[in-house]
Amino acid sequence: MNVAAILKAKGSEVVTVDPATTLGEVTTLLSERRIGAVVVLQDRKVVGIVSERDVVKTIARIGASALTTPVREAMTSRIITCGLNDSIDELMDSMTAGRFRHLPVIENGELAGIVSIGDVVKHRIAETVMETEALKLYIANG
Repeated sequence: MNVAAILKAKGSEVVTVDPATTLGEVTTLLSERRIGAVVVLQDRKVVGIVSERDVVKTIARIGASALTTPVREAMTSRIITCGLNDSIDELMDSMTAGRFRHLPVIENGELAGIVSIGDVVKHRIAETVMETEALKLYIANG
């Protein structure tokens, strides 16, 4: 299974913000949309990602006034991305090595979706269940 299959099942909607958006506005989006990260776009290009972890680190560094800080000052700007043909195993390796939970999907230089660790786990479990059922059928008809 690959990223394209995950996006086909979950959809390709991505919540995005501008670099001037405040962290307070981002926290509202994260809460209302029940998501863990937003992608930061400038001129239709991905320039960063802001996760719950980025928000917490900024509040710990600056204090409560961090909520008025523009996301450009809190975002992770060295982001790792993936493509539609990347496998679930590749995503798991990237997420584990980088210790992050969200990967923007880039195709032909454009944002095509976002994949979370929850998406990866859900589809990996489904893959394992299908393999197990296929083996059971094979053994039963053996």
